[in-house]
Amino acid sequence: MDKGLHFVFCVLTTVLLLRESSHAGAMRNDDAASKDTDLMGPEENLPTLTVTTILEDPYVMVRRAELEGYCIDLLKALASMLHFSYKVKVVGDGKYGAVSSNGSWTGMIGEILRKEADIAVAPLTVTSAREEVVSFTTPFLQTGIGILLRKDTMSQEMSFFHFLAPFSKETWTGLLFAYVLTCFCLFLVARLSPCEWNEPKNEENHFTFLNSLWFGAGALALQGVTPRPKALSVRVIAAIWWLFTIALLAAYIANFTALLSSGSEQLPIQTFEDLVKQRKLEFGTLDGSSTFYFFKNSKNPIHQMIYEYMDKRRDHVLVKTYQEAVQRVMDSNYAFIGESISQDLAAARHCNLIRAPEVIGARGFGIATAQASSWTKKLSIAVLKLRELGDLDYLRNKWWETSCLHKSRERWSPLQPQALGGLFLTLAIGLALGVIAAVVELSNKSRHAAGHVKKSCCSIFTEEMCTRLRIKENARQSQETSGRANA
Repeated sequence: MDKGLHFVFCVLTTVLLLRESSHAGAMRNDDAASKDTDLMGPEENLPTLTVTTILEDPYVMVRRAELEGYCIDLLKALASMLHFSYKVKVVGDGKYGAVSSNGSWTGMIGEILRKEADIAVAPLTVTSAREEVVSFTTPFLQTGIGILLRKDTMSQEMSFFHFLAPFSKETWTGLLFAYVLTCFCLFLVARLSPCEWNEPKNEENHFTFLNSLWFGAGALALQGVTPRPKALSVRVIAAIWWLFTIALLAAYIANFTALLSSGSEQLPIQTFEDLVKQRKLEFGTLDGSSTFYFFKNSKNPIHQMIYEYMDKRRDHVLVKTYQEAVQRVMDSNYAFIGESISQDLAAARHCNLIRAPEVIGARGFGIATAQASSWTKKLSIAVLKLRELGDLDYLRNKWWETSCLHKSRERWSPLQPQALGGLFLTLAIGLALGVIAAVVELSNKSRHAAGHVKKSCCSIFTEEMCTRLRIKENARQSQETSGRANA
């Protein structure tokens, strides 16, 4: 009995000791975890920076009561590399930064000047005016100024001759020339070849020029038509023309299908000059943005016209936020002028939007700091390191992912003659072979005839050639006509 009690007592003691050790281990793990989560906090004696930013998709967004986006991920990477903690605040007036009427700066630039924030991590464009009052790091994103449009507001009405669009004018001209030349070669070879026209004086040649045109047109429609070629030379030309038409029709159908499926006609608004000349769409930009002042300070006449248009209609065409601009483009006949990289995102998120091809005013987004701040160079070097490591490209692909079915679509263009150069060359070689074959056939007949009539082959060949081309008969008829007129 005593041994049993002793055994139970030992078991209970062991269980209690194990429970206390596990509890102590859990406490140590909790302490370690709390230390890890506070690495970015002030408890670790790290410098704490106040970061001002602005809400703009996908740079900074509010999701589940927390901030996320491209700039937040960039800020985390910089903090991890440079060992500082940070506190993010959204700019109070919701502006990027411009000089107000009283000479003071608004937006994020103003908060840095008033020392309400240490740095600004946002889609903030580096400009000379801002560089005079604050310092910028190396740009972390390159951009420019583009035009954001809604696809249906800029689509052109299909012309009556829209079916000619797959080929350029030069290609259609080359095709017409090839058709006429081929039909003429058919007509010529059919007259020269004795296998096709054996007795010129007694037989009628069915390959007249009109019949040759009809034969060539039938091949274009993939239809067999009469007359049917019998000589090898005529068949060579007919076969090469058939191959030419099959390849040409395949190219036409493929290009026309691509045109209809893409719906990408030549865009009516390709450049800023096209935007100024049209009257269907209103256009504007963000009020007080660097884009607005770019057009204001530009000496380009087109840019000045854009600025004057926006300045006269300031209350109507200028928008307050980027989200408002995108929504207005989607809902009305409005074109938004802004950062091309942000417009690419809008086109990726909204499949009915598109950016015009022309981009002007190459610029970059940089991190703004106070002048003479020690953080400017550190942040610039860190940005360069992130670019070299590929982290900036990773963030770009992460936050610019499109929800459209087609991520990118090549702009359609009419088929140029250079693309069909090999096809036209093959046709030319085939026509030359056909003519040579006809001359060989005629020379063989002349050689045999010369042996029977004891004449030279050249004279027989010349007589045969003139007979088939009606040269002598036409001359004789003209002489008879002139003799009758003199009588």
